[in-house]
Amino acid sequence: MREPPAIGAVRLRHWRADDLESLLRHADDAAVSRGLGTRFPYPYTRADGEAFLSGQVLDLSGPVFALEIDGEACGGIGVQQGSGERRHGATLGYWLGRRHWGQGIMTTVVDGFAPWVMDELGLYRLAAQVMTGNPASARVLLKTGFIEEGLERQAVFKDGVLHDMRCFARLRAWPPGS
Repeated sequence: MREPPAIGAVRLRHWRADDLESLLRHADDAAVSRGLGTRFPYPYTRADGEAFLSGQVLDLSGPVFALEIDGEACGGIGVQQGSGERRHGATLGYWLGRRHWGQGIMTTVVDGFAPWVMDELGLYRLAAQVMTGNPASARVLLKTGFIEEGLERQAVFKDGVLHDMRCFARLRAWPPGS
């Protein structure tokens, strides 16, 4: 898949093997891991980073990109597209190293990435879920055109606790041109 255009000061690009050290620096953070699924563990070990960069955690041939700021991979964004009758929908996921929090970076990235990936993949629905304990991520989605659709109660068991998930979606008009 081709890379999206740069979004503000952030370059979205394919992950590379030489991203390992920066990935470890930004991913090995309990605060980052807290709002993400168990595929993103804490502590985030060298073995975790190597498994991710080799495509064992996510299919990196799809729309899964590193967020590069000042020449360093410091976060990620991607979608998992549905198949069959759900092929026109996808689920969005993203993360950013704590050093870059509170600067509006992820809002800018999601705002540019969402329409690009929807056009690129022919999507009419882009969904995202956020743990209720992650209000900053929910604000990113609300600021970028996602609508909150509901709450999945006790949907995720992580770190010995059941978490509720807030559900969001961004839609494109159907039929095309309407």
